[in-house]
Amino acid sequence: MEEFVIDKNDEIVMKLLHYFITEKNYNPIVLHGAKNEIWLENMNNESYEIVRIVTNYIHNNEQLNFDLFKTKQITKQIKRKTLSFNMDVLSIFVNLNDNVDINSMNYHHIDCAGIKNINDLNKYDFVIKNYPEITKDTSFKEKGMNLFMKITGDISKKNEEENYKANDIFRKKRPIITYILIALNILVFLAMYLIGNGSYDIDTLLAFGANYAEYVKAGEYYRLLTSSFLHIGLLHLIFNMYALKIIGPQIESFYGKTKYLIIYLFSAIMGSLFSCLFTRSISAGASGAIFGLFGALIYFGYHYRVYLGNVIRSQIIPLLLINFSLGFLLSGIDVSAHIGGFIGGLLISSVLGIKYKSTKSEKINGIIITTIFTIFIIFLLFK
Repeated sequence: MEEFVIDKNDEIVMKLLHYFITEKNYNPIVLHGAKNEIWLENMNNESYEIVRIVTNYIHNNEQLNFDLFKTKQITKQIKRKTLSFNMDVLSIFVNLNDNVDINSMNYHHIDCAGIKNINDLNKYDFVIKNYPEITKDTSFKEKGMNLFMKITGDISKKNEEENYKANDIFRKKRPIITYILIALNILVFLAMYLIGNGSYDIDTLLAFGANYAEYVKAGEYYRLLTSSFLHIGLLHLIFNMYALKIIGPQIESFYGKTKYLIIYLFSAIMGSLFSCLFTRSISAGASGAIFGLFGALIYFGYHYRVYLGNVIRSQIIPLLLINFSLGFLLSGIDVSAHIGGFIGGLLISSVLGIKYKSTKSEKINGIIITTIFTIFIIFLLFK
């Protein structure tokens, strides 16, 4: 039987793919027109967000320089798509001409390593600094067909795990909590209508728990939450419930029901605190909570920006800017509650974390920042 032999460069590529995908949680990027190179991304990696494995034969320094120029242009496109400010790239070349001086290349945020075998990576301090175990973790006892089966099997298993996680996060789920919140808002609105004889005057609003700084300072803290279930007129109710129906199911699906409810309620309270701090009028409405959901969506989208980068940039951010602008241009809109709710949604999302993405240290940092910020706002209010 003829022995199965893997080309030397193909073996290096397979080992590197195995390491970056199974050990460092990188994912392949599909790029149109990128031949003889493999792009891998991990936007949460603290070293290189992008790793390139280049099999194209590089004849001379001019060709290498053009390759890196092209890499920089593609990286700019990925940065825009994923809303990334900085993006570091590691380019590993496995087919360089001996005359190519890779160390002379100086591109900002792009590090280059030229290798003929895996152990050549030890020559590059920036590689070993960021991936100290890379040569050890790319050493296999298997050879030939056994090596091929081992690597492809491990990568397939890792892809199955990632597909399961993506399906768990993005599959459509029944938005029970959203329906309950909408129903509560409508029931409270009907109760106000009946008890107030069709009028939503100040007395009725205050009786049902509208937000008012002087009453909150006097000890009626429940108004910080109850006010988010009150609405002043039918149009106010319809607008907010429509917004909740649009964004609520997404947050409930992405975060889960318990986290979603916590985000909603915390954002409502933070919006009310901002309203008390920056306005002296009576306020009511679910807007603060809904803007908190926008904040939670932005936080989620940042962690899954390879999936949602275009949506956030082209739809979510413009919608937010329009709503904030309307708040400043139109009278009767409590912009401070919108801002407070949005900030609250961002903060509490960092505390609760994103499934499969957030680390323990990120959650701890979120707890510290959220606690300090909340205490500071309360201090300003009561001072």
